[in-house]
Amino acid sequence: MSLTLLIADDDPGIRVSVSRFLEAEGYCCLTAADGAQALEMIHRYQPHLLITDIAMPNMNGYELVRQVRQHPSLRLLPVIYLTARTAVEERIRAYRSGGDVYLSKPFDLNELAAVVRNLLDRAQLVQTEWQQRQRLSLAPKPQGIAVDLTQREKEVLALLVVGLSNAQIGDRLHLSARTIEKYVSSLFQKTAVHNRAELVRLAIEQGLVAQQTSSQI
Repeated sequence: MSLTLLIADDDPGIRVSVSRFLEAEGYCCLTAADGAQALEMIHRYQPHLLITDIAMPNMNGYELVRQVRQHPSLRLLPVIYLTARTAVEERIRAYRSGGDVYLSKPFDLNELAAVVRNLLDRAQLVQTEWQQRQRLSLAPKPQGIAVDLTQREKEVLALLVVGLSNAQIGDRLHLSARTIEKYVSSLFQKTAVHNRAELVRLAIEQGLVAQQTSSQI
């Protein structure tokens, strides 16, 4: 599907020459004779890029772009100013109004086509990244696992988290190291992990034990 461009210029020669050249490059081109008509066509057809003159009847290019930028769905619409005005002040005003590129008349059609391609490529990249972020933000978040631990298992797990060995845990809880080993094995089974490192990481990530420091235990 061809990308749609809108060319707004009160000079019919400019409209015809630009639209024909860009159509030969594979784009679908719409034209408007003034800013008011261009604004109406933008809302109706949702073009992918706007090329606009500045000095036009009914609504000039600056006002056209200003009104375009007021609509959230059009804030990223690429805009090329194509104008006979060459003063630095005009260029500054054009960029401040929301324009992306400023080309002075007379201009080279090949350069214009290159600018169009660059802006469209960038716009599509931004849109793709935005869509990916939207999908990620809407994706279901991982939920905490439900693990039914006994009070003694919680005590053993809390001491594992702070790095104590089975013997040290046994000393703290007044149990044998073999008994602690049985509790650890039970924890492995209930949490579906294979080693202590995985168990500790899971306990921290899922909040299976209250946050404690070694000095509190």
